[in-house]
Amino acid sequence: MEFIDTHSHIYDEAFAAEEDLAVDRASAAHVNRIVLPDIDSTSRESMFALARRHPGKLFPCLGLHPTSVGPGWKEELDAVFAHAKEGIYAIGEIGMDCYWSRDFVKEQEEVFRAQLELAHSMDLPVIIHSRESTELIINILKDCKGLNLRGVFHAYSGSIETFREISRLGDWYIGIGGVLTYKKASIAETVKQIPLDRIVLETDSPYLTPVPYRGKRNESSYIPHIAAKLAELKETDMAEIAEVTTANAIKIFNI
Repeated sequence: MEFIDTHSHIYDEAFAAEEDLAVDRASAAHVNRIVLPDIDSTSRESMFALARRHPGKLFPCLGLHPTSVGPGWKEELDAVFAHAKEGIYAIGEIGMDCYWSRDFVKEQEEVFRAQLELAHSMDLPVIIHSRESTELIINILKDCKGLNLRGVFHAYSGSIETFREISRLGDWYIGIGGVLTYKKASIAETVKQIPLDRIVLETDSPYLTPVPYRGKRNESSYIPHIAAKLAELKETDMAEIAEVTTANAIKIFNI
């Protein structure tokens, strides 16, 4: 079996001096490819440097995270466009976040739209971050429907109705991570109704660690625990989960 972690911040300072070991542990767990979403200029060079050390295993992306949209947002957005010729596999993670603050919501929207257009111009998928902003994002995607967008809704926690709505607005998959293993997680019921050929696995490491490691630093080697829970909910085996979600990831990111 082979798995792909479609969302890991393995270059985060939480892994300082241990990044390469974490990659090795992932490989030992049959997680042979890892997609690295970008956040902002503070960690971008670390991400690219780590990816260069592991060609064929780590696949960097490019984007300005909505929570990094602040007073210097114009310079940060310019920096994204300045790196657009790097070897990247998606624009992300990008989107809207109204959970932490609404102070720069208008600016978040401008940045999001600009990066959706960048993805279209480069023929790349996008990785969408959505937190307490579902309606805003859906309205933006409706406006941008002509861009023929595709990609992943990271850490999906919406309803089946929301999934059906976004499916009408582009070629969208959902990212399922450690939250699936939590008791009373609403996504556990929703995921039963979402076709497996629309699901990819992710960790969001170092965050959202699955059971039985919840409370510790997350990492890509824990993907099989998420896959096992998904297999249980889908009433299938790990082999099918690995086969289908890996094929989905390869298709989306061209890796």
